[in-house]
Amino acid sequence: MRTYAELPGLMTQMTGDEKHGPSATSTLDVLWVLYDQVLRVSADTADDPGRDRFLLSKGHGPAAYYAVLAAKEFFPESWLAGFGSAESRLGYHPDRSLVPGVEIASGSLGHGLPIGVGLAHGLLAQGLPGLGDTAPRVYVLVGDAELDEGSNSEAIVYAGAVALPNLTVVAVDNQSSSYGWGPGGIEAHFAVSGWSAVRVSGRDHEALASAFRVTAAGAASAGPQLVVATVEGKE
Repeated sequence: MRTYAELPGLMTQMTGDEKHGPSATSTLDVLWVLYDQVLRVSADTADDPGRDRFLLSKGHGPAAYYAVLAAKEFFPESWLAGFGSAESRLGYHPDRSLVPGVEIASGSLGHGLPIGVGLAHGLLAQGLPGLGDTAPRVYVLVGDAELDEGSNSEAIVYAGAVALPNLTVVAVDNQSSSYGWGPGGIEAHFAVSGWSAVRVSGRDHEALASAFRVTAAGAASAGPQLVVATVEGKE
């Protein structure tokens, strides 16, 4: 099992014109904290009905995602070197039918959150017991620019209206949204629809882990949860 310090080395094994390095590295710390400290899922429980579900809606530049999955032994590290090749399972966008541990095929921005809302609803309807003390949760990682998509606005409003208790969204904010967010930032956009929200540094592992623990603990009464992870601005 690899450590966080080894992730950059894993990422350097993936090359190509479509690597989208900045997009990948913006998510690296959030992905590591989720898989290392938060998500109740592992290579051994990737098909367990009681697992937590993670959806990478920010599907461009999945190199960090692949590196974390390899580090956690969802698939062999030897796959990384073939990234993007015709024979590789690791495409420029993740494919759930090819990559162990991947829940959705992503890359077309704006789809992950609507899918996450439906998935969270489905898990509640099934009443599945979780791998831990609580029912399985759905975590969706989105980019701030991706939230410009109208499908996300509809999902935000709906999830807040029905107070989904098992849904957490983490928005990686590198200030790349076309029009910005105005007073209150991304948090205000969610809060007006009934979400609870917190903003932390997207590079601070302790702060990220704490934010995820707080949102999961308070979800039963607070409904859907948002964690905004601030990273360096897009250049």
